[in-house]
Amino acid sequence: MACLLRVARNPTFERSTVASKRQNPKTIPSFHCKASSLRTKTMSQSSAPGEKLKRKRREKKAEEEEEAIGGDIEDLFSDKETQKIRMSLLDWYDANKRDLPWRKRKDESEKERRAYEVWVSEIMLQQTRVQTVLEYYKRWMHKWPTIYDLAQASLEEVNEMWAGLGYYRRGRFLLEGAKMVVAGKDGFPNQVSSLMKVKGIGEYTAGAIASIAFNEAVPVVDGNLIRVLARLKAISANPKDRLTARNFWKLAAQLVDPSRPGDFNQSLMELGATLCTVSKPSCSSCPVSSQCRAYSLSLENRTISVTNYPTKVVKAKPRCDFCSVCVLEILNLERNQSGGRFVLVKRPEEGLLAGLWEFPSVILDKEAGLATRRNAINLYLKDAFQVEPKKTCTIVSRKELGEFVHIFTHIRRKVYVELLVVQLTGGTDDLFKDQANHTLTWKCVGSDALSTMGLTSAVRKVYSMVEAHKQGSSVAPDSSNRAAISRKRRIS
Repeated sequence: MACLLRVARNPTFERSTVASKRQNPKTIPSFHCKASSLRTKTMSQSSAPGEKLKRKRREKKAEEEEEAIGGDIEDLFSDKETQKIRMSLLDWYDANKRDLPWRKRKDESEKERRAYEVWVSEIMLQQTRVQTVLEYYKRWMHKWPTIYDLAQASLEEVNEMWAGLGYYRRGRFLLEGAKMVVAGKDGFPNQVSSLMKVKGIGEYTAGAIASIAFNEAVPVVDGNLIRVLARLKAISANPKDRLTARNFWKLAAQLVDPSRPGDFNQSLMELGATLCTVSKPSCSSCPVSSQCRAYSLSLENRTISVTNYPTKVVKAKPRCDFCSVCVLEILNLERNQSGGRFVLVKRPEEGLLAGLWEFPSVILDKEAGLATRRNAINLYLKDAFQVEPKKTCTIVSRKELGEFVHIFTHIRRKVYVELLVVQLTGGTDDLFKDQANHTLTWKCVGSDALSTMGLTSAVRKVYSMVEAHKQGSSVAPDSSNRAAISRKRRIS
């Protein structure tokens, strides 16, 4: 079971983000007041009071953060607890760890190679289960075994390799980060501070790479570790709160074994993924149950459950939107083709599903009927491709195939699907020649190419509906359509 959240102070590209810092509103007016009263003084005269005020603010902030250790989190682990947890977890990990390809030991001379493997695996595991990642990881490493191989790849190649894994920005950041490292003069970064300067690497990923590949004694905190630590200390504070998140990092830093930091961090991850699970923890098999405060409380009071920790955070309700997809198939009846070619459009390089291929589609303002959806699609096809029924093409068939719901992180999208089969008046070579939208990237592909392309799960779902329709009924034109096509042939 892969970890589902990544908590990090640098939210560049982690499994979860921490609440943003907020200034204390009480300190802001007093600062501006003092600043305004000193405007007539020289820079040397005003700098001392200003620095003194800033220092007081820093001290106050530090005191507030130290106070947060008290109360719910109460205290750090004692030296005795720390040593026992380290020993118990490492012994358990050595005997029970899963055999995963990115955990293979490398010689000292291959530290950079292992760092690259850890990097790829950690990025793939964000929001994704281990069993899903395994095949993707193997294919990725077969194609790009080193960071230098990856740096030579194109974004389209990476997107195709990533297709179906979701959260496609991860793959793009991996590519950009690899190019950045290879272009540098200092080799693969080997410390957290330098790793966090690489595109797409936040504090969690940096800690994982530094501790596992380079033996740096630094902590990692992800969803699994938050769950383990919250139960060990019976922490009921909101794990998404900024100060609570910082305190989880402090607890994790205290526990890290200085002699085996990478193995220890992985042991905590493994415990959270296999035994200390969200809903069904195996406390009787847990190597640190004797140090677990939540488990102890549950034995003392039946109304308390280990699963009460950490506190469940209510997720924001995803917004709903509606999308009409038109699978545009172009037949060339003069060449007696049994099937046509399908139009694919490349999405913009920024935003949702950036740079990926999809069938022509439009986002609707609200849920709409068939007539409204077709009108929107007709306008899009005309404006984008100059495809206009009765003028630039003849409709062979047009069929509504159904609908489905696709869930993104913050979006619940209802997708309407139709298949539009046409024959162009001027032939395929004239497709899009007069289009006004020069920024649009498109291509026509056959069914064989579609079956092997790296497409998103939603696009694959759309195409599976097309295949199911074709297997169930022919898309050959009916007699009236055949007659219309014959008349066009005679006219041209």
